Amino acid sequence: MKAIRRLTVRPVLPEPLRPLSELARNLRWSWHAETRDLFQSVDPECWAACGGDPVRLLGTVRPARLAELAEDRRFRRRLTAAVDDLDYYMTGRRWYQTQGESAGLPTAVAYFSPEFGITAALPQYSGGLGILAGDHLKAASDLGVPLIGVGLLYRHGYFRQTLSRDGWQQEHYPVLDPNELPLTLLEEPDGTPAQVALALPGGRELRARIRLAQVGRIPLLLLDSDVEENGAVERGVTDRLYGGGSEHRLLQEMLLGIGGVRAVRTYCRLTGHPEPEVFHTNEGHAGFLGLERIAELCDRGQEFDPALETVRAGTVFTTHTPVPAGIDRFDRELVARHFGPAAELPRIDVERILRLGMETYPGGEPNLFNMAVMGLRLAQRANGVSLLHGGVSREMFSGLWPGFDADEVPITSVTNGVHAPTWVAPEVFRLGARQIGVQRAEDALTVGGSDRWDSVADIPDQEIWELRRTLREQLVTEVRERLRTSWRQRGAGTAELGWIDDVLDPDVLTIGFARRVPSYKRLTLMLRDRDRLMELLLHPERPVQIVVAGKAHPADDGGKRLVQELVRFADDPRVRHRIVFLPDYGMAMAQKLYPGCDIWLNNPLRPLEACGTSGMKAALNGCLNLSVLDGWWDEWFQPDFGWAIPTADGSATDPEQRDAIEAAALYDLLEQRVTPRFYERGQSGLPDRWIEMVRRTLSLLGPKVLAGRMVREYVERLYAPAAQAHRALDPDTARGLAEWKARLRTAWPGVSVDHLETSAAPATAELGSTLGLRVRVRLGELAPEDVEVQAVSGRVDSEDRISDAAGVPLKPVGGPDTEGRWIYEGPLALDRTGPFGYTVRILPAHPLLASSAEPGLVATPAEEVVEAAGLLMR
Repeated sequence: MKAIRRLTVRPVLPEPLRPLSELARNLRWSWHAETRDLFQSVDPECWAACGGDPVRLLGTVRPARLAELAEDRRFRRRLTAAVDDLDYYMTGRRWYQTQGESAGLPTAVAYFSPEFGITAALPQYSGGLGILAGDHLKAASDLGVPLIGVGLLYRHGYFRQTLSRDGWQQEHYPVLDPNELPLTLLEEPDGTPAQVALALPGGRELRARIRLAQVGRIPLLLLDSDVEENGAVERGVTDRLYGGGSEHRLLQEMLLGIGGVRAVRTYCRLTGHPEPEVFHTNEGHAGFLGLERIAELCDRGQEFDPALETVRAGTVFTTHTPVPAGIDRFDRELVARHFGPAAELPRIDVERILRLGMETYPGGEPNLFNMAVMGLRLAQRANGVSLLHGGVSREMFSGLWPGFDADEVPITSVTNGVHAPTWVAPEVFRLGARQIGVQRAEDALTVGGSDRWDSVADIPDQEIWELRRTLREQLVTEVRERLRTSWRQRGAGTAELGWIDDVLDPDVLTIGFARRVPSYKRLTLMLRDRDRLMELLLHPERPVQIVVAGKAHPADDGGKRLVQELVRFADDPRVRHRIVFLPDYGMAMAQKLYPGCDIWLNNPLRPLEACGTSGMKAALNGCLNLSVLDGWWDEWFQPDFGWAIPTADGSATDPEQRDAIEAAALYDLLEQRVTPRFYERGQSGLPDRWIEMVRRTLSLLGPKVLAGRMVREYVERLYAPAAQAHRALDPDTARGLAEWKARLRTAWPGVSVDHLETSAAPATAELGSTLGLRVRVRLGELAPEDVEVQAVSGRVDSEDRISDAAGVPLKPVGGPDTEGRWIYEGPLALDRTGPFGYTVRILPAHPLLASSAEPGLVATPAEEVVEAAGLLMR
């Protein structure tokens, strides 16, 4: 029989054990080994059956066992120590609190993301974006950064993946009961649930409760629309992550952005938490948060344009996608219907809202509302997530800054990092702690700050090799258990599965490949030449084994076909002991997979991998990377600790040929360089050269790939400047800046470079000499303090384009002439050899601009001025 209603019956913990509930509700346990060990000791079998989830454990453990533990003095001492440690962690001074007032750090930061991967016990993530967001919160907690996380609570989460008998992906959406998750309901003083509400067309409302996950020191607010006050459509808004059609997604993103700001205000009102000075939107999904903040300021009497400037100053936008197809875009009419007098934000003119997101630039589609474009227009500071991705983003969004070279587009980069305490295997941590002590090891993994972990050099080769084999052996056990479960789900009987006992070998070189399955990640590149792959898998002296996992989006049949192709190959009895596909890739699997692999394989189409943090997690466990030079690997690759797969990305190379070339390069690397190094033995009987690569991976890559390093960069390079810019914009200053920008835009058509002459213009000149420049410009209604006249110089290519450009300001000489023209002069240093060129331009200038490119205005010499001046020297 099927239950007609479900509810959660909570156990009554004996008084001495009440603190267990507090420990279970703070997700710090997910990265704090001592707390997890404490929970495991409550009931090891129950802990395993509950998937390492303390909330489920406490709901299922036998009352007799609880009574027994309540009398166990040793357990109570451990419990007291764990509670004291958590209290110290929550209240003590950490890195952020030591920075001093001169750093200008924000009192609080609100961090918005559509998904958060904190722990498998709270499945609110689909892939890298969510895991990154979870690692961001954890690292912020370790550093003491006063962050408030904001997201949605999806009742079905992302899907669970199984396989049919023929290897086709099956999706399942289990219902998540918030009462069985490590969440608490935010309540008003009278005990009623706190809510936010959004107005919808037709007089309807979308209401959501605020559920709180405590991530160490960081509160994570998750909005839940499955409440009785909503109609059926509104209740389903937070049903699935990345599900539904356009209107469904739009409502999710309105709830995340607008409702999220209202949830932050409610949380701060109820708890006394400082109000955020900086709002950080992780991808464009939460971009509507800027509109809500503008509306708040308009309600206080500000006009739209000054409010926009104030909001921009305190907003940081991070883009994660390297392709336009990865951005949410909505039909103009759909967005218009959900805003204005008959719906949400009625006090803001709908046209003003639409202009923030419309693709009104060359190459854009003017009828589409682009969430990333809105995010960039509403944020004074923006970044990509690796050095290479920053460049890709500047190119992709350059249409928003016409007249500027792509490398001048004001999008910087902060390379992602991963939260080491979450992803480093306990065995790896213990090895490091034996060298430098537990506290120093914890600090190295959380706060970071050093360029090298030199203490790794002191670990004996034998210990490193034994550690690697132990981790590989644990992975083999995990794989066999998961493979057996998968085959039972595919319909196989127990009698058919004896072969699984021989799957994988703890002494064989193990390659891992696990990620989402969009086409650009090329899950099946390894199958390009199946004969060569079989030879690698079955080599009599130097075999390899491969563990593969990954989910295709439910609507992506092309991705599902790739999964099926890989599964069918792995089902072949000739190789199934050497290559496996594990369904339902998630955090719990990943935490076993990264440490147990010797090689982490990544072969995307360059440059479509924004960062690719899975290889970072593997590296922290001593796994070597074998990857295309994309994302973070392009930035930090060295032959000392991995291999680079050559790319065939010439414009004349068609996709089929490119895949063939790069697959052949992958096979060559494995056959000629990777496997020989793993299997060769030195005089000690150990693979000395391989162990040295592991050592260098840990010592040189380890400090770089930390989420602590990443969050410190956000704080110092983005949050602090944003907070200072926000503080500078009181209502009068914001109004003045808005009026200046309006005057600038009106007057800019009258700005021009009229004439340029040099003191000497030889065909060649000596390095270190200077040219005197004299420029005549028109400023129209603007004054010299409104602009900067620049000489821009650098090397030139065959088409006379300046690369590595450097700008030098020129100074006005005297006042305007009778026709209102100004003379600017200055020296130009010839500081580079070879073909050299220069030009001049006029840019807006204002002390409150984060970048001179910010207004998107520039004046350059007309063609006849260029021809008269002879601006190139070779």
